[in-house]
Amino acid sequence: MEEQTQEKEGIRLLEKGKKGVIRMIFSRFGIILVLLVVQVLFLFGIFYKFRQLAPHYLGLASLFYLIMIVVLVNSDHDATSKITWLIVMVLFPIFGSCLYIYTTVDIGHRALKRRISSIIDDTKQLIPQQKEVLERVEAKSPEVTDLAYYVNRTGCYPVFDHTQVTYYPLGEEMFASMLEELEKAEKFIFLEYFILDEGYMWGRMLDILSGKAKEGVEVRLMYDGTCEFALLPRTYPKKLEALGIRCKVFAPITPFVSTHYNYRDHRKILVIDGKTAFNGGINLADEYINHIDRFGHWKDTGVMLKGDAAASFTLMFLQMWNVNERECSYTPYLQPHAVCPENADSFSGFVMPYGDCPLDDDNVGESVYMDILNRAHDYVYIMTPYMILDGELEKALLFAAQRSVDVRLILPHISDSFVAQALAKTYYRSLLKAGVSIYEYTPGFVHAKVFVSDDVKAVVGTINMDYRSLYHHFECATYLYGAPCIRDIKQDYMDTLEKCQQVTMETIRKEKWYVKLVGNVMKFVAPLL
Repeated sequence: MEEQTQEKEGIRLLEKGKKGVIRMIFSRFGIILVLLVVQVLFLFGIFYKFRQLAPHYLGLASLFYLIMIVVLVNSDHDATSKITWLIVMVLFPIFGSCLYIYTTVDIGHRALKRRISSIIDDTKQLIPQQKEVLERVEAKSPEVTDLAYYVNRTGCYPVFDHTQVTYYPLGEEMFASMLEELEKAEKFIFLEYFILDEGYMWGRMLDILSGKAKEGVEVRLMYDGTCEFALLPRTYPKKLEALGIRCKVFAPITPFVSTHYNYRDHRKILVIDGKTAFNGGINLADEYINHIDRFGHWKDTGVMLKGDAAASFTLMFLQMWNVNERECSYTPYLQPHAVCPENADSFSGFVMPYGDCPLDDDNVGESVYMDILNRAHDYVYIMTPYMILDGELEKALLFAAQRSVDVRLILPHISDSFVAQALAKTYYRSLLKAGVSIYEYTPGFVHAKVFVSDDVKAVVGTINMDYRSLYHHFECATYLYGAPCIRDIKQDYMDTLEKCQQVTMETIRKEKWYVKLVGNVMKFVAPLL
């Protein structure tokens, strides 16, 4: 076992300098691509093994292919996904049809789906919606009430008031508050993150967490299994257990090939004593706080909630934690913690934390984004690192701009994924023609996931505008209406615009030919990426 050392930057459980090559090979896109390739090779091997039988069953194969086309056309997939699968089946009739069946049947995740559905059903009433709050929402904005009813039917996501929300325009600013709030913990600390990497950020946090564990504070950590590919050894949870920190890995990668690996835990949640919660795009790695330089300056955002609304993130964490637990405990961690403003009679806005599960029939993340776009009167300002749109979300952007709503998009100028950036650029021309303004953040990489609209609505969370976030990942976000911090979100957006270059038809025309080629070719299979 590697020797634990205490450094100036905090606790480090692993030796430095052993992850460089692996990290380069297994990037975010690389992991997804490798898993898809393995699955494709697996199916191709079966097809190849029985290739000698193909001539004898040519007629049957043609009939099978036609049946699969009918099944696909009548499926509940969005139009863009149907087009992608049709192309795959046209190019590889039998193989493409088998691949479609394999991914649709989703071997490997059925037990997970049943378990999560059961947990959501059993916990829907644990945080009851206060009728008085909903009545106040109705009085302020009936359209927000409609959205609240929709979101709450998919899980336990009530609307809260009298919850203080602080917005952070940079990861390093939120990190400072996270350290401060961790020091105040008295009962429990829950952390759930997509990426965890040793370094200054995690070392400082781990120093506090281990100290709190010694004081008797309950500390639990969950991170996504893809970290075991590139960042952390499989033995890392045991190292944390030695410090008194309970740790779980969500869906660790195993040799068994399964579509289960498509469903990653992309959420970022930190809850302290059930009364303080952090949410946003910021993972637990040094690039997110600009302690190291990856892809230039890293622009990320987040929010801190103090009050009753923090309970929603507590419940989200416990739901995921209890997926493989037989005895589940919730109520001891869900006590109310109201935080009233100085003037209790003043309007402090409404807060609705919510999650999005890829294993149900509700695309909550996309629906919330589309609701903002479709109901906007004056403007919708968006920051997102990835823009790989399905037909519905693209139409919502176009429609909002075409009815004179000021729609602006900020994307990275320096991206962590060449393919994702090339795909995003394929939408530039149609968006510009409709009146959408597009900007690229020249200092580096935008990882923020932010919507702000009409000075009254905003969303800050983990949900990107791409297929993986909208359809395949476990996600979470914070919906705000009328909260004072919305003006801070808008101001940050305007400040960020000053560091961006605007995309025009001329810049599109001058784009490198190979970027256009990659984007246009990969667009055919975008829903599979």
